[in-house]
This record gives sequence, structure tokens and C-alpha cells, in this order.
Amino acid sequence: MIGCTRARALLLFTGLALGAAHAQEPVANSLTIYSSTQAGGVPPEVFRGGGRQGYAIPGYAVVRHERPIELKSGRNEVRFTDVAGLIDPTTVSFKSLTDAAGTRVIEQNFQFDLVDTDKLLQKYIDREIVVEQTRGETVESITGTLLSTSGGLVLRLADGTVRTIPQHSGVQLPDLPGGLITRPTLVWDISARKAGEQLARVAYQTGGITWWADYNLVFAEGADANSCRLDVGAWVSILNQSGASYPDARIKLIAGDVHRAPPPGMPMSARAASAEVMADQAKGFEEKAFFEYHLYTLGRPSSLPDNSTKQIELFPQVADVPCERTLVYQGQDRFWGYAGSPYTERTFGVTGNRKVDAYLSFKNVKDIGMGVPMPAGRVRVSKLDTADDTLEFIGEDRIDHTPRNETILLKLGSAFDVVGERKQLDYSVDSSRKTITETIEVRLRNRKEEPVRVVVKEALYRWVNWKIQTSTHPYDKQDASTIHIPVTVPADKETVVRYTVRYSW
Repeated sequence: MIGCTRARALLLFTGLALGAAHAQEPVANSLTIYSSTQAGGVPPEVFRGGGRQGYAIPGYAVVRHERPIELKSGRNEVRFTDVAGLIDPTTVSFKSLTDAAGTRVIEQNFQFDLVDTDKLLQKYIDREIVVEQTRGETVESITGTLLSTSGGLVLRLADGTVRTIPQHSGVQLPDLPGGLITRPTLVWDISARKAGEQLARVAYQTGGITWWADYNLVFAEGADANSCRLDVGAWVSILNQSGASYPDARIKLIAGDVHRAPPPGMPMSARAASAEVMADQAKGFEEKAFFEYHLYTLGRPSSLPDNSTKQIELFPQVADVPCERTLVYQGQDRFWGYAGSPYTERTFGVTGNRKVDAYLSFKNVKDIGMGVPMPAGRVRVSKLDTADDTLEFIGEDRIDHTPRNETILLKLGSAFDVVGERKQLDYSVDSSRKTITETIEVRLRNRKEEPVRVVVKEALYRWVNWKIQTSTHPYDKQDASTIHIPVTVPADKETVVRYTVRYSW
């Protein structure tokens, strides 16, 4: 490492690097944050800065700074150092809010050759330096011409001999070279008509920042086995690893799928989020339609330090939301769609799945206290254990961007005490008549002490033309290839569902 002398030199260099006309300390920051992550798709190690910091963050932001600058009449060089380390320099814009017509940018540069130990030492190749080595309590100073920094330092001493120094405790440098900077810096060549202080706005896009929604639901039993109640809370999580801090910033988030022109080989669209908050904190986030998206606005400034995660309430908790419990049994493999001809293989689609999945659903409508656009996010559901008055986690799911007046369906897991069994009872193919006839049996066993309602979900996957010939229970046609058969299974009993379907082509 480089010792105290170098540290003093770096402090001096930091001051020198800010020469010319400078933007002063920021007086206003604002961000519009976009997210390209799937709901709940940021793993915890990314929160802690694991991996290549910032680059793994699935999102970006439009950053705007407003601050005063001092200009003289004519040409000025303005250096702007308070920018994000992951800035996209092609998106930078500069505007004078004081004299827009008389102030214009002639040239713009982005300098990112940041100072570090290796770069600083490489500036002294073929120059004389002093290297310090500590041996016990003794410090030896070695003076020589620096020849190389690869794998240690290589010096040519005054007597012409060459000495390699693989480890050292410090380096004394005679002066500080130019061409290195301590922070990413924007440099403008500005022509100003008027001399004096002007208020300027600088805007750019940066990576390394994202946001997502987190929903916390508390489940309570309803009047019967199929009804329930929910307390719904919502939070916005903002992750900043952009390489800059944003004190007292106005924060905006857009919820929607905003298209960006992708680099070669990258996906063509990105999920985006942008929101702003209103001054009355009791109202939480105020939302409005914005183009084909939704804009949320935070009405108070909030600071976003670099390498931090911040959570802000999206809307106040809504209590006692009616919900419905549903058990669904799908004994088949997932249906991927029809092929170019009927599936005539007898065993195709016959599986041994026994799991009955548990779902919750509720309507996002105003008359129950909801009725707000809900950005994509992860939904965690807990239930109160009255024995010790603690909330216990019972499942989670993800939702996509959901408009008001839509139904939200959450899969929480699989039922412990309800099992299913699906098998093929009969199968025949009539090649001359071009038909397939198949009989399916589904057995549902309920080991609870109360009856349960189960929806048997069946995909009629063999061909597009089908007709149910017989069924032990009524069914609902959901779409061109799916039927639902709702069944009530008594407590500690078994219910058997059979149906026969004929396919034709």
C-alpha cells in the first residue's frame, strides 16, 4: 500500500481536481426510479453488495440535480463531480434555469479515470520515488527509478543495479501527476451571455438502483371454511448501489412495463416503476395515471445513501378485507398446448400428483377499502397464533401490476390434510372414426374435521375438439382446453369424480 505521504498527496489532489468553475453543493435532488426485476426477484446477497456491486441491480433511475453555479461572460469550464458511478454518459443533459436562451453547452465530457494505487504508481514509471520497507521496528528507505509495478515494484538504484521489492509499507511521491480524478466527473464547456450565479439542472440515467413493492397480509378465518379476512399493508423497497448518495431527494416511481432499446443480445423490454409522494404523509403515496403507466409521488424529501435499502409505506394498511379460500387439485402435468396432431399415446398426461394447492383471492375494489393500482411485488401472508399472540408465516406469492377492480389470486402452498389421486379408467382410439374416448377418475380425501371445497382442474389436452359425454359432477368450461369441477368433500370422507371425454379430428 502507499503510506501517509501518498495519503496527504491524494488530499491535495482532490482539491486540485476541482479547479475551474465548479458546481456548488447540491440544493435539490430528484429521482425517477425504474425496475427491470421480476416481483420479489432481488436475492438478499444483492442487498449486501455481493458480486460486482451495482451492476447486478435490475433497474435504473433518471437523476436530476439542481444547483447554483458561478459563470463568467463568455466561455466557462464547469466540472460536476457529484454523479453516480454507474452513470450512462450518453443520457446527460445540462440546462440553465436562469438564462436558458443565453447559456448553452458547446462540449461535454465524462471523465472516469479514477485514481487508485496501481494507476498512481504507473504515472511514475521512469521517475524517481522512495519506497519504504519495515523490518521489525526499523524502516528502510530505498530511492530509485521506478521501472515496473507488475507483481511488486522494480527499482533501478543510483549505482545501476536493479532491485525488486515484492512488498512495501509505503511509497513517497515527489509530486502529484495530472490526468487522474478521485470521482467520476462531468465537464462542460459552456458559453454564457451573462456573468453571475445561475441555477442549473443536470439530468442523467444511472444503473445500480431499483425498486419493488412488498405486500404484507395478515390472514384471519372467516365465518366458514371458504371465507376469510385480510389486513393488507404495502411497502416500497428502494435499493441504491449506483455509486452516489441522494440527500433530501424527491422520489418518483413508475409502475408499468416501459420499453427500452436493448443492447444486442439483451431482452427487448424492461419492467419499470416510477413514483412521487404528496406532502400529507397520512395519505401515503398519491397515485395517478401517467401515459400507459401509473405514477406514485412521495410528498416529502427522503435521502437515499449509497449502498443502502430504504422502505417507504406505499399506502396505509387496509383492515378486514374479505377474501376467499380455495383448494385446487390438478392431477396432470402442466399443459403446454396442442401439437400438430392429436396425442394418441395412452399414458400421455397420466401422472401421480397428489398435492392439493391452497389459494387465497380478494377483489381490489374501493368499497372494501382497496381499489388502488397495485405495482408488481411479492405478497407475504401471515396468520396470528393466539396461543402466544405472534404472527406466523403461512406462504407467499408474486403479483404482476394489477389495476383497480381486478381480482388478486395468491398461491400459498399445498394442503396437508387434503390429498388427491387421478387415474385413467378407460381409453380407446378409433382410427377409422378419428376419435379418442377417455374416462378419468379423481379421488379427493379430506382428513380435516370440517368439510372443504376443492376445485378439480382438468386440462383436456389430447386435441382441440372435445366433448364431455358423462360426468358425475357439474363442470365449468374455463377456456378452450380447461374445465373446473367444484366439489365439496365432507369431513374425514372421500369424494370420487369421474368423467368421460371424447376427442375428434
